[in-house]
Amino acid sequence: MVSTQEQFEQVQAVKKSINTASEAVKNQALLAIADHLLAATEEILAANALDMVAAKGKISDVMVDRLYLDAERIEAMARGIREVVALPDPIGEVLETNHLENGLIITKKRVAMGVIGIIYESRPNVTSDAAALALKSGNAVVLRSGKDAYQTAHAIVTALKKGLETTTIHADVIQLVEDTSRESSYAMMKAKGYLDLLIPRGGAGLINAVVENAIVPVIETGTGIVHVYVDKDADEDKALSIINNAKTSRPSVCNAMEVLLVHDDKAASFLPRLEQVLVADRKEAELEPIQFRLDSKASQFLSGRVAEAQDFDTEFLDYILAVKVVSSLEEAVAHIEAHSTHHSDAIVTENAETAAYFTD
Repeated sequence: MVSTQEQFEQVQAVKKSINTASEAVKNQALLAIADHLLAATEEILAANALDMVAAKGKISDVMVDRLYLDAERIEAMARGIREVVALPDPIGEVLETNHLENGLIITKKRVAMGVIGIIYESRPNVTSDAAALALKSGNAVVLRSGKDAYQTAHAIVTALKKGLETTTIHADVIQLVEDTSRESSYAMMKAKGYLDLLIPRGGAGLINAVVENAIVPVIETGTGIVHVYVDKDADEDKALSIINNAKTSRPSVCNAMEVLLVHDDKAASFLPRLEQVLVADRKEAELEPIQFRLDSKASQFLSGRVAEAQDFDTEFLDYILAVKVVSSLEEAVAHIEAHSTHHSDAIVTENAETAAYFTD
């Protein structure tokens, strides 16, 4: 196994090949890694199967779904890389120019950071997403995957490196940390002089550990305590469709819905319909039903457990939904301001003024 320190040194030795690459060269590289990712579908799925077997019985079914890959998901990953190609190049843009009286011209210009470190958990698509965004922005990248997804991440990075080998960018500008112990994460947090930026992507525990321990610059991404507010002027059919999708399609992702707020005027008519969709209909379809965590008013219309205070501050990443009935738009907004991580919050209403108040 190559040590994490050796990997830092390897990426430092070759970073200029991406830091100074032109937009055309970077886009060529992105197209190449997308092609090689697809070409390696069989190998990636075989590696993913090993991770799935190892994870069985150790993580929840929801987290297993987050780990799972199939050909369709790999195609989506490759498509995501190609979409990055279409993004404008952030490097080289002149932000400001000052002409001084002594003849000096001072220019502020966007440049690459150098080497970015990313610590993430067990979502395989983050491996390709992070690599693509790093390359587009002219940066080398050190990826530290969660242990549960390591075999999958290794197969993905192997494919990406093969793609880079067909270009003028050195393949080692993408590094996957081989040490999956906590020591490698802490090594990244302390990698001053090797990492120019560190980004944690995962749960609150990971993010807090990085923020509290890192001596390199950090971008704090935050968790996703996502709210949907059903206003008194909401179309109930639309609200049911939105909530069903937001909660059940991928409950393990960070933009999945965790908290429902319902206006008091809607509670009696809407909440029983919601229970039908999220519980009864899902049981009939042999799908995991949603478990509710209810405030006192919501418990009058829904079956579930009485909510504890922390339920409205929890990223469940599971088939669990906290529900609260509010008396006004203002109360809904105040609750969101107090409890949301401001990742993604939504209102369902037919009233344009109400929507404007919520979004402003």
